[in-house]
Amino acid sequence: MARQKDILTTGEVAKICNVAPRTVSKWFDSGQLRGYRIPGSKDRRIPLNSLIRFMKAHNIPMDGLQSGRNRVLIVDDESEIVEVLQKVLTEQANYEIKTAHSGFAAGLECEKFRPHVILVDMHLGDLDGHEVLRLVRDNPDLQLTKVIAMSGKLTDGQAQQLLHAGFDGYLKKPFHVRQVIEAIEEATAVVY
Repeated sequence: MARQKDILTTGEVAKICNVAPRTVSKWFDSGQLRGYRIPGSKDRRIPLNSLIRFMKAHNIPMDGLQSGRNRVLIVDDESEIVEVLQKVLTEQANYEIKTAHSGFAAGLECEKFRPHVILVDMHLGDLDGHEVLRLVRDNPDLQLTKVIAMSGKLTDGQAQQLLHAGFDGYLKKPFHVRQVIEAIEEATAVVY
C-alpha cells in the first residue's frame, strides 16, 4: 500500500501548485500530468514523482511540496550512531526516519522512501558519500532531496569543499543532536 504522500488527489496537487482543482483536472485529462483514475470512479490520482516532473517542466515553484513531516534517511555503517540519531530525531524533531548501513541499502531505501534529507557518512564500506551524492543527483525522482555529509575526519577546508561538490551541508563527528536538527532545517528551509 502506498504511503500518504506518494499518491496525491487533484485537490492536494492544486494546493501544492497554488491553482484551482479544475486546472489540475485539465492537466491530467490533456495528458500533461500523468496519473490514473480510480476504477469505477472519475477520481484521479497523481503519483508524487509525476507531479515533481510536471512542476519542473513547467517551472512551478517546488516550495508547496515541503509540507508534513520531513522524511530523513540516515546512512552510516556505525550502528550506535544510527540508533541514537533515529531515536532522537523521531522523538525531538518528529521526523519520519529510515536507516541504511551501506550505500547499496541507501539506494534501495531512497527508491521506496523518497527522503527529503539524507544524512550520509562519507566513509561507508561499499560506496563513499560522494558516490551516494552522485546517485541521488542523477535520479530525476530525487531532485528535491538534500544530502548532508557526516564525517569525523574532516578539516574545515575539506568541509567547505563538500559544499562546493554539491552537498547541502555537513556535520563533523562527534556532533550534538541539536546540530543535526539545525542542519536538516537549514537544508530544507523549514521554519519552526
